[in-house]
Amino acid sequence: MTKQTALPYLEDDALLELVQRQTFSYFWDFAHSGSGLPRERDHEHYKDVITTGGSGFGVMTIIVAVERKWISRAQAIMRLLKIVAFLDKAENHRGAFSHWLNGRTGKTIPFAKKDDGADLVETAFLFQGLLTARQYFNRRNKEEQIIRATITRLWHQVEWSWFTRGRDALYWHWSPKHRWAMNLRIEGYNEALITYILAAAAPKHSITKNVYECGWARNGAMKNGRSFYKTRLPLGPDLGGPLFFAHYSFVGLDPNGLRDAFADYGKQNKAQVTINYRYCADNPRGYKNYGKNSWGLSACDYKRRYREHSPVKDNGTICCAAALASMPYFPEASLDALRYFYEVLGNRIWGRYGFSESYNETRKWYATSHLAINQGPIILMIENYRSGLLWKWFMKDKDVRRGLKKLGFKSPHLK
Repeated sequence: MTKQTALPYLEDDALLELVQRQTFSYFWDFAHSGSGLPRERDHEHYKDVITTGGSGFGVMTIIVAVERKWISRAQAIMRLLKIVAFLDKAENHRGAFSHWLNGRTGKTIPFAKKDDGADLVETAFLFQGLLTARQYFNRRNKEEQIIRATITRLWHQVEWSWFTRGRDALYWHWSPKHRWAMNLRIEGYNEALITYILAAAAPKHSITKNVYECGWARNGAMKNGRSFYKTRLPLGPDLGGPLFFAHYSFVGLDPNGLRDAFADYGKQNKAQVTINYRYCADNPRGYKNYGKNSWGLSACDYKRRYREHSPVKDNGTICCAAALASMPYFPEASLDALRYFYEVLGNRIWGRYGFSESYNETRKWYATSHLAINQGPIILMIENYRSGLLWKWFMKDKDVRRGLKKLGFKSPHLK
């Protein structure tokens, strides 16, 4: 295949730096002016729509930017002061935030008809980022003290245990109009592990280990144990599901050596990524250019809809974040995909905010959109591959460490 553009050749480290830095523009230059937080996506219809989970990732990208010297620490502090002040005044529901917020007013924007209140999983992604920032911005000056104090106040307000409804599980949504009508238990295995860990870690309103074991782990029913493409999958659905399972909870939570009664999470994530990669390389449905350089199935845009893609839900759409955010688990394959995206597809998917959402070469379709929920893990997981930066700071948090121990986790960070 001939190259689409003459983008300059870069060595691996320089290319990783470029991708991270250009993607960071989405969170820094395109942030909402009223809140400092990232918009859901770069579309005019969403100009005031702030995404809670993507905001957690966005806060963490600021830490990367300081370490990489793309911005100064002083610039980061100014942005974070705006962010925490906005969140401190924004609407919440028993301390939990909604999936979407209005970036001007801080009011809830309904995500769906009955999803117009608390979203506990999105709230967990947000606090994964905020707690990492609380650890990183640790100096004694007034500004960093304000940032830490505000994050701590917001953290203490979340009534995690209330979202059990008095049962042995956490529930995803609550609505001031529809109450528990969505009735969605947060149960494994999917992207929401961090929700249970933070719920156990909370200094106030925490959950018991029994809620984790009965609710999330379903008393062991989340185990898989079967092999796909010669790879044993410890947990979750057959063939592993969409790759965001291996990303969203693990931008801060270090899976390396992380074990509990149900799995070794480093092995779990490596297995899921390997199966996803080998499925694409095998290409059982015969999609154009699927292979060892063009792989990665996750949730992303396809034409006018955001869809979940996986080996069992595959229409030929590759999600750029799927392979790129898998860098810590399978770096050789992720780097091959990165070079395909950059050197072969070029400016069909490369632009101002890094790579666009996705592409489908069978249908000659290339996304022009960018979503915070996918752009963030690209930066963060590449950084964890390069330096372990976010893992280092999140895993230092005393509350997080207490929560992990409470649930019976083992980790090198806990020694």
